Amino acid sequence: MPKDNIERAIAKGTGEGVDVDQIQTVVYEGYGPGGVALLIEALTDNRNRTGADVRHALVKHGGSLGEPGSVSYLFDKSGVVVVDGSRYDEDDLMVAIDAGAQDISLDDDVFEIVCAPADLTAVRAALAEAEVQIESADVTQRPKVRVPLEEADAARLLALIDALEESDDVNEVHANFDVDADVLQRIAG
Repeated sequence: MPKDNIERAIAKGTGEGVDVDQIQTVVYEGYGPGGVALLIEALTDNRNRTGADVRHALVKHGGSLGEPGSVSYLFDKSGVVVVDGSRYDEDDLMVAIDAGAQDISLDDDVFEIVCAPADLTAVRAALAEAEVQIESADVTQRPKVRVPLEEADAARLLALIDALEESDDVNEVHANFDVDADVLQRIAG
């Protein structure tokens, strides 16, 4: 390998040089099996490579790439805090409402507290002050409408999501599907 190539690679890796590529955030929109809407967030230094990888994974697993804006309207950016439902009850979490949370719901022994992204820090702080242990707190894309899936489509969709997440450039995949817990266990297990 020529010395110039090695030096250029080292300069690129350390952030020096004139031909340093910028890392960009790119959001791809598409459809998976069963008409499920997908928002695919990627961090990349090469949009062409990442776009080709995403398109390939979608087509290979029965999906398709959509136009910008084709599915993003189906999602809302929200702050989501997850708390163990077996340790706390809804009364313990009312401090989150006072701090700006919009909704508290219980699903399979897990409380999900939803707030505006700007209120996430205040909600976390209020829960911490009330000594409530938080399992996770993130800003995420929450689906407005969920698409029910049969077992065959669910298996193909999960394979597609796994293939997308295996890409080095893909940061997160959001989908608006709804599948029974029993079906998910059969597919995963």
